Amino acid sequence: MHIETFSHRLNMGWSAALPAECDSARTLVVAFGAPGYADAPQALHELALAFPKSAIVGCSSGGEIHDHLVADGTLVVAIAQFEQTDLAAASTRIDSAADSAAAGIRLGAKLASARPKLVLVFSEGLAVNGTDLVRGLTHALPRDTIIVGGLAADGDRFTRTWVLVDGKPASGHVVAVALTGPLEIGAGSQGGWDTFGPERRVTRAEGNVLYELDGKPALALYKDYLGELASGLPATALRFPLSIREDRGAKGAVVRTILSVDEKAQSMTFAGDVPNGWRAQLMRSNHDRLLAGAMRAAFDATAEMSGKPALALAISCVGRRLVLGARTEEETEAALEALPPGSHQIGFYAYGEISPAGSGVCELHNQTMTLTTFCEAIP
Repeated sequence: MHIETFSHRLNMGWSAALPAECDSARTLVVAFGAPGYADAPQALHELALAFPKSAIVGCSSGGEIHDHLVADGTLVVAIAQFEQTDLAAASTRIDSAADSAAAGIRLGAKLASARPKLVLVFSEGLAVNGTDLVRGLTHALPRDTIIVGGLAADGDRFTRTWVLVDGKPASGHVVAVALTGPLEIGAGSQGGWDTFGPERRVTRAEGNVLYELDGKPALALYKDYLGELASGLPATALRFPLSIREDRGAKGAVVRTILSVDEKAQSMTFAGDVPNGWRAQLMRSNHDRLLAGAMRAAFDATAEMSGKPALALAISCVGRRLVLGARTEEETEAALEALPPGSHQIGFYAYGEISPAGSGVCELHNQTMTLTTFCEAIP
């Protein structure tokens, strides 16, 4: 398995010549870029021309990760040329959040016959219910398939996201690539947020739209806690996610990030489901715990690896970047340091992270650092 990474910056060009000699049916091209590349797609066009036989996937980001560096306004690319691993790419439209489960089933059905060991998936980041998307994919794919990826982002603007479909940026789509072969795969996903305030019951919700907590308008309650920060919604909500769990004292709480608010309905739309009857509690940041979470994710993703050089996909939440500020690169450094010598890392800041949970079942996460490592297990 041969791995190369490089980057592009608007008005400056590529950091290195595109290795077109690596183009093949067994070459994976993964690219994450600033939202502006949809309006200036020349670099993406060059990438598609250089790798016509390869499987190209990727999406827009809220910040691009290249090794330990985090940047804006760039395009980061990884090329992985396999020896014995077969690739199959597919895409589907996603018309609305209500179409998410069906989109996952459609996409999974296109890839299931390959019996993949790993599927990388990148989705439209706004008009989607990530929980339903993952549920549909899991239903359609073989039981032992590992599914990882994320929801495309647009920084703190929440205006437009895109994924790469046939090498071109397109909104309203989900794209995935199936990998079938002798792969070593590691995955880790950790948070590090603190809960605060009272725990409340979800008394009215529909899918990923929350209307009431304890019988009161959810948005009004949320604004009470945000105070003057409420004027910056939905962007300021990235700093105060919601922890939900099935019942008081239950393990396995998940974190949800707000994508939009509806002042008229006094509701909040999240990246994933907020089930009726569950309990919800606000969360806030703790820098040291966020960084410790990134270290644990890196350890989990590399613990079972043999030590061969690997490609690592680091997908973290936009909210973590806003909170960590100048310390953001500490979490990407922690991930990179845990990798076997000779490994490469690229990634992006997302509106949602897709990764196996502690039970091994793939789930949508928010406000986590997820790390996926893979290489070919060939002597």
